[in-house]
Amino acid sequence: MANTVKAAHQKELFGHPVGLYILFFTEMWERFSYYGMRALFVLYLTTKTVDENPGLGWSSGEALALYGWYTMLVYVASIPGGWIADKLLGQKKSVLIGGILLVAGHSILAIEEMWAWYSGLGLIIAGVGMLKPNISTMVGGLYKQGDIRRDKGFTIFYIGINLGAFLSSLIVGYVGEVHGWHYGFGLAGIGMALGLLQYLLGQKYLASVGNFLGASEKTEDKEAMKKPLTKIEKDRIVVLLISFLLVIVFWGAFEQAGGLMNIYAKEKTNRMLMGWEVPASWFQSLNAMFIIFLGTSVAIYWANRKLKGKVSSSLFKMIIGLIIMGTGFFFMTAASMEFSADGSSAMYWLVLAYLFHTIGELCISPVALSFITKLAPVKYGALMMGVYFAMTGFGNKLAGLLGEWAESQGEFAIFTGIAVFCVVFGSIVMLFRKKLEVLTHGVEDKEGTIHEEAEGFELADAE
Repeated sequence: MANTVKAAHQKELFGHPVGLYILFFTEMWERFSYYGMRALFVLYLTTKTVDENPGLGWSSGEALALYGWYTMLVYVASIPGGWIADKLLGQKKSVLIGGILLVAGHSILAIEEMWAWYSGLGLIIAGVGMLKPNISTMVGGLYKQGDIRRDKGFTIFYIGINLGAFLSSLIVGYVGEVHGWHYGFGLAGIGMALGLLQYLLGQKYLASVGNFLGASEKTEDKEAMKKPLTKIEKDRIVVLLISFLLVIVFWGAFEQAGGLMNIYAKEKTNRMLMGWEVPASWFQSLNAMFIIFLGTSVAIYWANRKLKGKVSSSLFKMIIGLIIMGTGFFFMTAASMEFSADGSSAMYWLVLAYLFHTIGELCISPVALSFITKLAPVKYGALMMGVYFAMTGFGNKLAGLLGEWAESQGEFAIFTGIAVFCVVFGSIVMLFRKKLEVLTHGVEDKEGTIHEEAEGFELADAE
């Protein structure tokens, strides 16, 4: 597995390797650029060409169709990105190349031409594909097998992701909506450039992770690349692939945030607050804000469950996360009913929906990232992470399709259907959870066996 490769002794900060915080800020700025652009994407396409801040005047269906393809390809590109890292470059160099492509892509979007729009999207797709799976795999590489800090390390990393998303929705969203769409796109590029710069400056703290194993002189690294997969490794891959079904369903529902829920906030929500109209793009920041405030609390909750001997396996957390997130769509059902009756709906329905979506996300997304680094064979570590993000991409495409269907079926049917399906699907998978966990061959039972790196670290304490 990827985490069997022993890292050299690493300098620590707040009980975790300093390299974690280098990756934290790199991903924070990458997500600042990505989510900033995403907050404007559909709004820019659907705004009328004669508006004071003119857009392209597309219909909602056309905009959501492109949004679905774009967000799918962004994550599907993680498969070749992971393969390139495993077979040719290593994760560290792949992240660097991805960062360069992202700076170029977001910068080009600042140009007000259609060729720049599509060229920028292409570069961003390639850049995320190179960066996203590999930086997440590097986080797992900072911890040895059985290190009890791994899940919390991924939660800290995940907070970095959402700190970037929170700031971008407010800053980039405001600049784009108020001062001009292309100013917002350009600001996203500046954010990515800052992330790339600090990644380069922090290389000394990443010396032990992300290196290309094919060029390693260590005997164990060479053997790991050559030997065929064992029966245990194959079983664990099967569990990962099945767990990815949860991922597709989760993101297919969750990513209504950037599409259908974004349009709903703009067109059907009463956004007046004390005489001031809240920008529609600002609702995109709610998810990230809740993650920043609730991230460590959710991690502590699951850690305490584990200490008490209660069920807290990765699969259990992921299933519960899907059900909680699905339940959040019932608030959007209520919003649709209120709109049908009064011609507008209150903002608090969106706030409650995003709150439940966030709790569900904290139970599934950082847990899934950690789960992959526990189960994936060393020579396929980045590739399996790439497959995970590809499944996220398929979920994004599904989200786009559901958004398109809302034009003919109506928001009430789509929101309610999503809620019911997520709860039912999650409950069905829960019935088979124990059988699937047998195929992990006790990989999570080993957690807590390594304490030398975590001296003084208390599981129930927040960072």
